Amino acid sequence: MFSEVTEDSVTVSWTKPKSSVDGFKVTYTHADEGEPVSVTVGSLDSTLDLSQLSPGSSYEVTIVSTLGLDESDPIKDTVMTLPDPPTDLQAVNVTDSTALLLWRPTLASVDKYTIVYGSGTGSEVRVTVSGNAAEQQLSSLEGSTTYTVTVRSQLGNLESSPATTSFTTKSGSAGSGQDQNEPQDLKAINVTPRSAVVSWIPLSKPVDKYILVYRIKGESPQEIIVGSDLTQFELTRLHPGSLYIVELRSIRGGQLAASSNTEFTTGTLKFPFPTDCSQELLNGVVSSNVVEIFPQGKLGKSMNVFCDMETDGGGWMVFQRRKDGSVEFYNGWKDYVSGFGNLSGEFWLGLEKIHNLTKMMKMNLRVDLRDGSEQVFAKYSTFEVSTRNYKLSVGGYSGTAGDSLSYHNNCVFSTKDRDPAPWITRCAISYQGGWWYKNCHQANLNGRYGIDYKHQGVIWKSWKGEHHSIQFTEMKMRPASFRPPATRTK
Repeated sequence: MFSEVTEDSVTVSWTKPKSSVDGFKVTYTHADEGEPVSVTVGSLDSTLDLSQLSPGSSYEVTIVSTLGLDESDPIKDTVMTLPDPPTDLQAVNVTDSTALLLWRPTLASVDKYTIVYGSGTGSEVRVTVSGNAAEQQLSSLEGSTTYTVTVRSQLGNLESSPATTSFTTKSGSAGSGQDQNEPQDLKAINVTPRSAVVSWIPLSKPVDKYILVYRIKGESPQEIIVGSDLTQFELTRLHPGSLYIVELRSIRGGQLAASSNTEFTTGTLKFPFPTDCSQELLNGVVSSNVVEIFPQGKLGKSMNVFCDMETDGGGWMVFQRRKDGSVEFYNGWKDYVSGFGNLSGEFWLGLEKIHNLTKMMKMNLRVDLRDGSEQVFAKYSTFEVSTRNYKLSVGGYSGTAGDSLSYHNNCVFSTKDRDPAPWITRCAISYQGGWWYKNCHQANLNGRYGIDYKHQGVIWKSWKGEHHSIQFTEMKMRPASFRPPATRTK
């Protein structure tokens, strides 16, 4: 019944009955804390991929066949997802014979971690530590040797995918092949709040590669493998106002030939970890581009968004764009939840990210539409996407496009393979998109690009009607409390 089990997904399969049915309803429930989630599929289907599951968790899955309003007796089974692997695996405090291994614990509650490390010579060392551990000291290592480490979490007889890192021990003595007295003049140039270029002078004897190690003082390091033909490298996504320590390791024949160190401090910003595009605008960034934001602050998970810094005072987070039909939007539930496309081209940011941004603070919504030389917009003073079936809450229209979205207020999101609240018509299938369909739409901005047929196109009814597919759309949000700087209110 279950196959392709991972830490957050599983494929469910079943044998179809011999008698005719309308379809099947698959319901899955987290054994400890979850509400039942039901997915309806057609009569031709006999498999379903369940996604966004919790790692290391037990789920009860039931399947019934449907015929009209009748349902069959259910078949039931349980499945356990794999534990997730540890993350941010790093080796720090590396000497000629020791290294401290650090990692971020798993989301799942696990029994133990299995650590395997070696230098590729066939003699691997295996160590098992408690599931509560987050570090392990490695000792009796050989000097000037590159080690590869894998760590897996284990829960009962289930094992996660591996987390992997590598490090090179230092030389035990000055006479062991290092170019000890050869200067490399490692330095940082072009330092900005979020980037720096590190440059160096190559050794007189060629090397196989460089390992660039950098870290904020007091935090875990990051490693980058750099080609032997390079003499500089740009470090990006740095933290503003932070002291960085950089080490350049020159590797020749699998051994450390030389190492150099330097330090630099990144510039400061008013909002060093902007939660949204409006804060990045107040940092002085006035060009529209892809930006890293931190919705939960410095310690939370960051995400990339496209910031529109020019329209209506700027500071908008774009979460949908159609412009040339290069990206397929007739996608399934999983794609619409996680997002797809290219932030610099056509894309859908993802329902989960949109929900997380709108729950962070009250948001305004703006929809920009262009067709040929014409352009209009619609603004809404309230905009939220809830966690349950990603229900839309929208209201307070103003603008020039006409109000085609308020019709969809309080509607849940549906796709071709998941319709939580189906009407008589399976709207996502009939109108070829993923959207907050009602019965069925007055706006269909995720419909078929360039299709002027059966209302399946990119539709904003109050502007171009239902028979014309609009050429350009952007949907974007901005905190309702934001007030553009005086120089940006034109």
